[in-house]
Amino acid sequence: MAKYQCSACYFPYDEDTGLPDEAIAPGTLWADIPDDWICPECGTPKAGFIGYHPEG
Repeated sequence: MAKYQCSACYFPYDEDTGLPDEAIAPGTLWADIPDDWICPECGTPKAGFIGYHPEG
């Protein structure tokens, strides 16, 4: 599964873990998150997120 991060504040989104505090279940694909969703940390729109591959 893929990982994404906010281009403004680097808030991470991992499809494996989802964001249960934001009512996004584990395993939710990025494509299935509504286009009007915003970063819970800084308010950047979903379009401002980028894919990334963490070191490790």
